[in-house]
Amino acid sequence: MLWIKAFHIIFVVSWFAGLFYLPRLFVNLAMAVGEDERSRLLLMSHKLYRFVTPIGALALLFGTWLWLGYGFSGVWLHIKLTLVLFLIGYHFYCGKLLREFEQGRNTHGHVWFRFFNEVPVLMLMAIVILVTVKPL
Repeated sequence: MLWIKAFHIIFVVSWFAGLFYLPRLFVNLAMAVGEDERSRLLLMSHKLYRFVTPIGALALLFGTWLWLGYGFSGVWLHIKLTLVLFLIGYHFYCGKLLREFEQGRNTHGHVWFRFFNEVPVLMLMAIVILVTVKPL
């Protein structure tokens, strides 16, 4: 089970790296003025999203395996799972935002994306506290 936990942590860290960087690319896309810059940022964003989507799925797979193997329970777990569901929604919302950028239909400015970029940081902090401290 320790191998499963190790792979879960590896994939969670990798998924979060993508969730931290993709919205940062959106900040730059929202500020892009030249077509070359915009094309380069769109390509980077698209490749990153395609790369981290299966990594997120693997994080969820190994997390589910841990949950079933250890039989975790408690209020902290329900809150954590709710936050994970929110992160899944955040991930797919990033995909929607990317498609809007690709179609030239983005309606948000760079300041909005700067705040949007902080959401996974707050979720990570809450999840790590819930998993390690188990306050509830």
